[in-house]
Amino acid sequence: MSLLRRRFVASLAVPVAALALGAQAGSFDDFFTAIRRDDGAAITALLRRGFDPNTRDANGQIGLVLALQLGSLQAAQPLLAARNLDVQAKNRAGETALMMAALKGHTAAVQALLARDADVNQTGWTPLHYAASGPQAGQATIIALLLEHHAYIDAASPNGTTPLMMAAQYGAAESVQRLLDEGADPSLKNQLGLTAVDFALRAQRKDLAEKIVAAIRQRQPNRGKW
Repeated sequence: MSLLRRRFVASLAVPVAALALGAQAGSFDDFFTAIRRDDGAAITALLRRGFDPNTRDANGQIGLVLALQLGSLQAAQPLLAARNLDVQAKNRAGETALMMAALKGHTAAVQALLARDADVNQTGWTPLHYAASGPQAGQATIIALLLEHHAYIDAASPNGTTPLMMAAQYGAAESVQRLLDEGADPSLKNQLGLTAVDFALRAQRKDLAEKIVAAIRQRQPNRGKW
């Protein structure tokens, strides 16, 4: 190829590359706009054109995790069905899609992620911690689903906090009861020496504290009066 022809071809390559970059940028913006608008059809169209369902925004947030966080369940559906979805991907906070679905009470999304073998027992904060922290009614159903998939009921966070402790401070009363019924240990302490009873009292949830104390007494009938 002559020098003149090479220069001509090179001159054509620049605008073509620029157009490609522009298209990618447009798809990126369209993707996250569709998530915020809960536009499942737009997400489906982007995925059919080859857009990566694992794309992160400028803050490192994963598209599916953001959709679940915002409650954009129509946008989440095609992402959950995408064959190349990385269900184990974590955002900068170490959160997976399963953790966010569990926290927000999205039972169908939890089921879909479990069907795709999403990790229920990752090191550190787990989906069960997140499920236990959700204040919504129906969280006990998600807790049961995770336990059915072999979630460790007394999983310890980096500071030793268990799902029961999180439920005692933030979760629904039915979540506390479900964890106790399934065998969570109410006497465990985290690294600060706090028990689930302490977590409940810190949140001024005396009724839950009494429920947990009753569980401790049932396990240890000769224990002194609280």
